[in-house]
Amino acid sequence: MIRIVIRAMLAAVLAGCALGTPTVRSGQPEAEVLAAMGKPTGRYLLPEGGQRLEYATGPNGHVTWMVDLNAGGRVTGVAQVLQERYFAQVRDGMSREDLLRLLGRPADRAREWQHRETWSWRFETYDCVWFRVTLSAEQRVLGGGSVMTDPRCDPRGGD
Repeated sequence: MIRIVIRAMLAAVLAGCALGTPTVRSGQPEAEVLAAMGKPTGRYLLPEGGQRLEYATGPNGHVTWMVDLNAGGRVTGVAQVLQERYFAQVRDGMSREDLLRLLGRPADRAREWQHRETWSWRFETYDCVWFRVTLSAEQRVLGGGSVMTDPRCDPRGGD
């Protein structure tokens, strides 16, 4: 029984490490990134060439790592994007593709009237809020983004 408990604890610690800060460094080839971090949850083309690999921990996770690769497949940057400084880059009229490339897949997608859709991302904060963006029927950001109370914290509407 003790061996089972120890194995379970070890597995939990290793799983926690996998979700922590990635051990990716500048210049590293894509194959090494994939070996270290696994299959990405998304891939996005970068305007200057290359790709952005998404490692989202959603829908309940509060962290999304983006690993940028140049056209040669080497790491040029790594960032945890579910932070206010990235939310501040969301602009009215931004395309759906640019929004995904910036923040990665949302934790929640809700259909709205007039063929609109609202996307929400949970992020690390002491408050129980999430970041929300509404997309038009043309898949463009309407009015930027906002921070609102996460329904999981509302006893009337949470899961």
